[in-house]
Amino acid sequence: MAGWVNELVLNRWRPVMIGRLKPRATFGLLVLFASLLAVAVVALGIGPVTISPGQVLAILVEPLGIVLPWSFDPGQAAVVMQIRAPRVVMAILVGAALAVSGAAMQGLFRNPLADPALIGVSAGGALGAVGVIVLGAGVFSFFDPLLSGGAVPLAAFTGSLAATLLVKRLATAEGRTDVATLLLAGIAIQAIAMAGTGLLTFLADDEQLRTLTFWTMGSLGGATWQSLAFAAPLMSLAIVAIPFTARALNAMLLGEAEAGHLGFDTERLKQILILLVAGAVGAAVAVSGIIGFVGLVVPHLLRLTLGPDHHALLPGSALLGATLLLLADLLARTLVVPAELPIGIITALVGGPFFIWLLTSRRRGMGL
Repeated sequence: MAGWVNELVLNRWRPVMIGRLKPRATFGLLVLFASLLAVAVVALGIGPVTISPGQVLAILVEPLGIVLPWSFDPGQAAVVMQIRAPRVVMAILVGAALAVSGAAMQGLFRNPLADPALIGVSAGGALGAVGVIVLGAGVFSFFDPLLSGGAVPLAAFTGSLAATLLVKRLATAEGRTDVATLLLAGIAIQAIAMAGTGLLTFLADDEQLRTLTFWTMGSLGGATWQSLAFAAPLMSLAIVAIPFTARALNAMLLGEAEAGHLGFDTERLKQILILLVAGAVGAAVAVSGIIGFVGLVVPHLLRLTLGPDHHALLPGSALLGATLLLLADLLARTLVVPAELPIGIITALVGGPFFIWLLTSRRRGMGL
């Protein structure tokens, strides 16, 4: 751990510094940050109890001793701080973690189609969670009730981490992790985990089927301050730490051998990114289920606007991923009131057409 900290303070691992970015990238990041704040305020105010943006701001700053000219009652404050705020913070963290992890994986694999699912994180988490949903009544009956209540997110995180570590072990020989083998091992473990999930789904009863169906499509409906306390540290660590690898990922665009010749420790880079992504995405899957396309689509959108420089791409992905997931969650909980759409449906409906457009645009650009 001390070696990693030392690496982070060397020039090769500089964090993002606004002064080093191009004006276009700086402006883009500022716009993304402002957009995230605006969407968060709107999301906090929309629901069965409508609260104006001014009242939301007044509620948020009141604990700091700041009084704004918008009055509110205790009921509105409780709705914002106890019901909506955990969900908004969860959406921000999950969206940012998935998007920055996707950008990191695409840089590591040097493949725009890469995302965290390729190293088995999502499939392993799904297998762990579905296993507890289907077998939990018997397997976890001897545990303390508090642990039983958190068994699904705990099992999802454990499954995600175990799948990722297994993939890394299969791809590592003589202390060197081969990126191509990592990709192939990830696909194989993903297929095995999905087969296990399918078998457990076949064995599930009607009530369990409904539970696991909604879980595998993703939802932030269960967000609480307690669940945030479990997941936030791992997601926050990746969101903050991955941008420190921007220079190394820029060098990786030239090729792994070339990055090594430039003085970057590519093996350590792979270890750091795999562990950070596994922790962040595992925690995200544990508390929100499987939410697709965020880690795949967001980095593409930013490459089209900010360019391929990871100094702007990584923090930009975190900001845009958080904003888009907030918007998707807002739609999920307001389109079919009083019911709620799984958020994975919203992200797939947006991500699928975008990817089709991207593929057709590339074909036209290549003259096919």
